[in-house]
Amino acid sequence: MLEKYCKNIRIFVENLPFCLSIFAHKISMLTHLFIKNYALIEQLELYPHQNFNVITGETGAGKSIMLGAVGLLLGNRSDRKALFDDTQKCVVEATFDISAYKMQRVFEDNELDYEVQTVIRREIAANGKSRAFINDTPVTLDILANISTQLIDIHSQHDNLLLGDNIFQLKIIDGYAAHPEMLSGYFKAFSDYKKVQTNYKKLLKENETYKKELDYNSFLLEELVNASLKIGEQETLEKELNTLENAEELKTKFDSLVNKLINNDFSIVGALKQASNELSKIASLSDKYDTLYERLENARIEVKDVAEELESEFEELEFDPETIEEKQERLEEIFRLQRKHKVETVAQLIDIQNEINKKVELVLTFDEEIEKTRKNLQNIEKDLQEIAQKISDNRKLQFQNIEKALASLLSELGMPNAILKITQEITEPTAYGIDKINFLFSANKGMPPQEIKNVASGGEFSRLMLAIKYILAGKTALPTLIFDEVDTGISGEVGSKMGNMMLEMAQKHQIITITHLHQIAARGNNHYFVYKKDTATRTISNIKQLTESERITEIAKMISGAEPSQTALASARELLLGS
Repeated sequence: MLEKYCKNIRIFVENLPFCLSIFAHKISMLTHLFIKNYALIEQLELYPHQNFNVITGETGAGKSIMLGAVGLLLGNRSDRKALFDDTQKCVVEATFDISAYKMQRVFEDNELDYEVQTVIRREIAANGKSRAFINDTPVTLDILANISTQLIDIHSQHDNLLLGDNIFQLKIIDGYAAHPEMLSGYFKAFSDYKKVQTNYKKLLKENETYKKELDYNSFLLEELVNASLKIGEQETLEKELNTLENAEELKTKFDSLVNKLINNDFSIVGALKQASNELSKIASLSDKYDTLYERLENARIEVKDVAEELESEFEELEFDPETIEEKQERLEEIFRLQRKHKVETVAQLIDIQNEINKKVELVLTFDEEIEKTRKNLQNIEKDLQEIAQKISDNRKLQFQNIEKALASLLSELGMPNAILKITQEITEPTAYGIDKINFLFSANKGMPPQEIKNVASGGEFSRLMLAIKYILAGKTALPTLIFDEVDTGISGEVGSKMGNMMLEMAQKHQIITITHLHQIAARGNNHYFVYKKDTATRTISNIKQLTESERITEIAKMISGAEPSQTALASARELLLGS
């Protein structure tokens, strides 16, 4: 459960600049709720009033079951065990009028079609598989929660745990301060700051690493530079060395070939010369003979030329141990570098040389880059601190007003000695600013305020949360608010005060409240009654909107019991007329 609350906080913070950009108008409104095949609910539909809706009913009739179904729309975990009929799928669908809620950007960011009448649906198949849709487009539960939590807010005693969270407390201050432009500017500046800060830390880390490697890299670079590597050199050396190492054998072969071609009485060139002379005598008799003569003469010249080149190679080729040793040493140096750097070619060695050279040059210019980034970070941080300080000052200005407003409201809600003290601690910049806010609370006279999560009871939490939402209702946009029996443990005049607060909130925000107090039930624009119906096989939970006469009877029952007296009926009529 704690994970769920943390997720809700995260979703709120991510959308905080957007949420606070809308002020107290009539905004998102639940126009239709459909629940099918969930727990005790076979099927029900609800068309809430745009202002104040109350839901009453017997204990165990299914009021909280409805909220469980609505919770599915907020991304809560699904369970096939909750199916009314485990052979059929469960469907929970809500339609919202969001015409006054500027959510186009939110829909665009999530690649969804924007519709003024937005439909959010959650389905649980008979096999337990869950699917979510927004305007008939399949979405993940994260996207579902991102959208739906901006449209509907269920407040129950469990949700009071949020009051002890410092980020949630900060949200309350910002909501009351109504400074969305400042927050939006801060969030952008903080995002820029984090990017530059991350880059700066990366540069420092890389610089430290490169400096540790500088000596070694410099040595490697010098070694490669001194090697004066050239592409193709290795192949040339290998061929030259192969020739020199086989010089004696090659000279013997060259000498033999030259003798066969030109240097003896029966040489090939001599034989070709003799044949050419014979053919020349008849060449003039025919063009064909003349052509043959030319070809033979060319062959003689070509063979003679080959012989002379072989003779030249013979004369130039010498077995030179010193030259062989030099080339062997050069080739071995190349092989050694290749083994050292785990490559196979000179081209790869040259690439490594270039890479090492860049690293060495980078270290030499890193200080300049780091200093440039550091100054940029300082400038961004200065701007960030200025914005954060303005936000912090504006937050602080709200403390006394919030404290006084809450003390007054809590007194009206039956807690005359309640004190809420807001403390502020300046921190390093975070995603939320430079403030750590803490709510200190005391419900009893003479008791010093302490951290709210350590001292407030469930009932006190409920009333405090209601008071907070009441003061925020006039400052910021709130989604459709659903209160789940926040009036537990309250009666009489306090109940009337709570009903008045909800009624006033409902003038600007749609309110749905599950209540057991007649003082609150009488103030609703629409009154819904949840009841159980027994069939031949099982119990079914259902809901209906009460007529005026049915409301009188129901409120009278809430006053005096199952068989209301005439006095109770008269009181019920008076309450309805007064509301």
